[in-house]
Amino acid sequence: MDTVFGTLINDELKLVNHRMLRSGVQHRHDIRPLDPQPYDPVEVHLLTPGQAGFDQITLIHTTDGSPPAGSRGEPVNGTVIPLERVHIEWDSLIWDYVVHWQAVIPGQPDQTMVQYIISAWSNDGDETFADWPDIDDAVQHATMLHFKSIPEDTALPESGPFPGQGVFNYHVDIIHPPHWASEAIIYQVLVDRFYPGDDQAWRQTTDVYQHCGGTLWGVRDKLDYIAELGVNCLWLSPTWVSPSPHGYDVTDYDHVEPRLGGDEALRAVVKEAHQRGIRVLLDMACNHLSNEHPIFIEAQKDEHSPYRDWFFFDERIEHGYKTFFHVPSMPRLNLAFPAARDWMASNAVRWLRDFDVDGYRLDVADGLGPGFWPYFRQACKAAKPDCLIFGEIIDTPHRLRTYTGRLDGCLDFPLNDALRRTFVWETLTKPQLQAFVDNNAAYYTDDFVAPSFLDNHDMNRFSFIAGNNAEKLKRAVSFQMQLPNPPIIYYGTEVGVRQADDLMDRGFGVSRIPMIWGDEQDTDLLSFFKQEIQARKERFAGRNGDL
Repeated sequence: MDTVFGTLINDELKLVNHRMLRSGVQHRHDIRPLDPQPYDPVEVHLLTPGQAGFDQITLIHTTDGSPPAGSRGEPVNGTVIPLERVHIEWDSLIWDYVVHWQAVIPGQPDQTMVQYIISAWSNDGDETFADWPDIDDAVQHATMLHFKSIPEDTALPESGPFPGQGVFNYHVDIIHPPHWASEAIIYQVLVDRFYPGDDQAWRQTTDVYQHCGGTLWGVRDKLDYIAELGVNCLWLSPTWVSPSPHGYDVTDYDHVEPRLGGDEALRAVVKEAHQRGIRVLLDMACNHLSNEHPIFIEAQKDEHSPYRDWFFFDERIEHGYKTFFHVPSMPRLNLAFPAARDWMASNAVRWLRDFDVDGYRLDVADGLGPGFWPYFRQACKAAKPDCLIFGEIIDTPHRLRTYTGRLDGCLDFPLNDALRRTFVWETLTKPQLQAFVDNNAAYYTDDFVAPSFLDNHDMNRFSFIAGNNAEKLKRAVSFQMQLPNPPIIYYGTEVGVRQADDLMDRGFGVSRIPMIWGDEQDTDLLSFFKQEIQARKERFAGRNGDL
């Protein structure tokens, strides 16, 4: 049994996703080229089911920063371009034809933000705007039913649309990922589970859903261990003020959680990591925040609050507002709303400038969709041009590729699945895995950063599903270290941290157990990791610069 978080973890959920992608009017930011350069014409692609019978589809676009507006091909703001029917195919999984449509937006100069809306209609029928209704709501609902997080008879509620939804965009620029990313070897640390600090004891180590007592001072005290492992990039779990051990429900983006050591501790980690040639990435949740955040509290209490449109309030849906996977303590942000979007981007910029962090791993990046990230990336790169920003998107390679030019890259979840199927479940052969890797490399652009990983904090540890078979782990690590993808090592994997059987009924926290130190560590396994990391560094030497 493998516990993995995601909306595509079995055939039933994959089928739901596939059918929803072919319902209504679906664009999903499907443009070509994926990352428009100055003066590149851009093809805009769209799908509709044949039974919908649309005979007119138009696009209205702007290039001056103002939002496009209009209806049935009549612009209120912007320029109209009709879409043409270019291809029809049969899809047995929806038992209907699928109609492909296309329009071309003329090339634009560098630093242009192109925004557009798309609508479809037939004769006197209703007008339907692209990507509404939101298929992500239906897919999330099906996933929650699968995990039994909501009652089986719970119907999908109606909601929205909300301000800003239905507006698509792309940014014309020549921004690229930092050169150092190609040689990055990343070590993922859950701060609360790593180390309390020299001469400090764990608060407790048995309940993975309560605070264990790890701190940023503890990370600082173990930087020599991290450096000796051979990694050159440290990914920290969220460090902002938060009531939870994981930190993904932020109540204050202006300060570091005092329990973790406060601002001073993070400054110390970054400074001393840089002295050792190690870059530091923060884990940032932009999709949602805590229901204890003052902004949300005000917006919930006062429907006239300027923050009201920053969230998805609707009495027809559970809790009265949209949340991250129905968790009421994590209200989702509407970052299509300009003021909310600019506020979140400014939060990221501050920590790049004031704390000299080197970038972000972006939690639930697909929850916001591709439209937010061009603004975020542009702001971050202006503040620190060589920062690295990559997203957590648990989806197909096709969806991941949509983020080309919007993020520096995404965590490669499809590759993770292939690695686990090969080295644990043995449902893929090594030649099949190699074919997947080759196709994967060809599918993405050369500068799309797609870090590889064997496990993380939202799935069973690799060693657990491998029956704590060190040889299986070693074979997987050896293969991972030869991939062109920057590898990620989840804390403790390198020393034999073992996930307990009795945690299996505790959900997705099962792999977040405290790090082991001293005589508890598997020194043979640790030596193997060091050798493989060193071999990789020698193999890929010269592909980037130093700090």
